Amino acid sequence: MQIGCNLLGAKVSVAHAREYGSTRLRIGDSDELLAHLAGEKVVWMSHGDQVNELPDDFLSLGSTRTCPFAAVRHKKVPFYAVQFHPEVTHTPCGTQIFRNFLYEICRCRGDWQMGNFIEHTCEKIRSQVGGHHVICGLSGGVDSSVVAALLHKAVGPQLTCIFVDNGLLRKGERDNVEATFRDHFHLDLRVVDWSGQFLSRLAGVTDPQQKRIIIGHEFIEAFVHAAHSIPGAKFLAQGTLYPDVIESGHKDGNPAANIKLHHNVGGLPEKLGFELVEPLRDLFKDEVRLLGEHLGLPENLVWRHPFPGPGLAVRIVGDITPARLEILRQADEILIEEITAAGLYRIISQALAVLLPISSVGVMGDDRSYENVIALRAVETSDFMTADWSHIPYEVLARISSRIINEVRGVNRVVYDISSKPPATIEWE
Repeated sequence: MQIGCNLLGAKVSVAHAREYGSTRLRIGDSDELLAHLAGEKVVWMSHGDQVNELPDDFLSLGSTRTCPFAAVRHKKVPFYAVQFHPEVTHTPCGTQIFRNFLYEICRCRGDWQMGNFIEHTCEKIRSQVGGHHVICGLSGGVDSSVVAALLHKAVGPQLTCIFVDNGLLRKGERDNVEATFRDHFHLDLRVVDWSGQFLSRLAGVTDPQQKRIIIGHEFIEAFVHAAHSIPGAKFLAQGTLYPDVIESGHKDGNPAANIKLHHNVGGLPEKLGFELVEPLRDLFKDEVRLLGEHLGLPENLVWRHPFPGPGLAVRIVGDITPARLEILRQADEILIEEITAAGLYRIISQALAVLLPISSVGVMGDDRSYENVIALRAVETSDFMTADWSHIPYEVLARISSRIINEVRGVNRVVYDISSKPPATIEWE
C-alpha cells in the first residue's frame, strides 16, 4: 500500500502510534472493494509507517483509531490498497474483501480446484526432472510427507526418500518415520544417522541464526553422503512453503526483511550439485493439509502439528547438550499427550515446549532446588502467518505443569507463553 500510494502522490511517514495485532476498521465508504461490509470490522495490523496524506485523486474507504487511511482507492486509475492484512484469518472480513477484488473488480472466475493443482504440479515435476532420480528430504512432518506423496505420484520409482537423524528429534521420531513410510507406504527410504556430527558442531553455540546455519550445512553434508549410494540422483525435493520464503527474504528484487533464516530455503552450496524441486513453495499450511488429504495420506499425519526443520535445536534457548535435549523431549511428549487426551490437539494449530536458558529457585520436598524452566506455547491459526495464543483450560495446563515437574528430572517451573504473532513468532528461535 505504502509504495503504491507514494508513487501516486500520497505521503508516507512514521505512524504516531504503531499498530500490531487486532484493530477495528471503521468503514467510511462501501466501495466495490468493501462491498457487503459496513460499520466496524476487526482487521489485523502490523505496521510502523503509514499513509498520512492523500491527494485529491484518492478516496478514503476506511480508517482505524490511529490510521486515517487504512483502505483507499484511486479515482482515476484501477488502484486499491489496504494497510491491514486481509489474507490472514484474524481479519474475518478478509475473504469477502478478496472476493470483491477478484470477482467484482478484476472479473476473475473462481474455478481453481486442488485436483487441478495436483495434475498440473505432477506434470511440472515430470517436465523438470525428466528421467533423473529425485531425492526427497523426509522428516515425518506434514510438509515433507506431502512432498514425498506428491513426488511418488509424479515420478514413482524415480524417488528415494532420505531421513536424516540429526539427534534433535522428538521422542520416537525415527521409529515412527520408518514404520510409516518404509513399511506402510513402501517408499524407498534411506536413514542416515548424522546425530554425532550435528551435536558436535552445535556444542557451545547459542545464537539461533548460527544454529540454523550449522544445521543447514550439516543437513547438506548428510545428503551428499547419502546421495553417493543413489545413482542418477540430480534433484532434491523440499517441503518449502510460502511463509518460509517470506520469512527468509525473497531471492529476486529487493530483499524482504530477513525475519529468520530457514535451513531449507535456498543457499544450497555449489558442491551439492542438485537442482531443487519445491512443489509447495506457493502454498500455505492449510492448503498443504488439503493437498495431503487429496493424496490419500492418513488423517493423523495430515493434521500433525508443524515441527521445525532444525528440530529441538531452536526450542532449546542457549546451549544444546544431550542432557538438555532429553529434558525437552520428555516435556514435549507430556504436552502433546495431555492436549490430545483433552481433545484439543486438532483445535490447537501448534503446541511446543521450550527449554529456557535460566534456572529457577524452588522447593522440592524439604530441599531447595535450582533447576530448569520449561515454557509452553500453543497457538491457533490456519495460515501460520499470524496466530493467536490458545486459551487452554486452566485444569489442562495444571495437569501438564504437574506432570512435567514431577516426571521430568531437572525442571521445577513451567510457564505459559501468551504472545500473538506478530509481534512474536511461533517458535522462540
